Amino acid sequence: MGNYDANLCTLTVDGRFITGFEDGSFISANKNEESFSVKTSAQGEPIISENNNPLGTIGATLSQTSPSYAYLQALAKSKKEFPIWVKYSGTPSEKAGGTRARIKKVPDKEYGNDAGARRFEVVVFDYTTD
Repeated sequence: MGNYDANLCTLTVDGRFITGFEDGSFISANKNEESFSVKTSAQGEPIISENNNPLGTIGATLSQTSPSYAYLQALAKSKKEFPIWVKYSGTPSEKAGGTRARIKKVPDKEYGNDAGARRFEVVVFDYTTD
């Protein structure tokens, strides 16, 4: 059995390391669509259609008090494109992201007895994963 360490997972946005993640599942990365679709002809022969959609989504959940919150909030408002990378340097090592991305919207806000979480959704226009 392997060993997992959350400290080996990093998120960089426009070259800046993001910190102050919320407890629990704090980063997600996925391709928006499957790599291909398949249907069958009237005679039962499979027809495979390659999907060339390069889009992916990276989500990051920060604590309301995160030192990176104001930076990502300002980046979302700026409508600027930037590179984004999620890296896990443990075993097995993994990397996902791209060189062109934008934050979909400023995160929703919720207030309660404890500090809240702020979820940023980033669309990656040239998503790749290793």
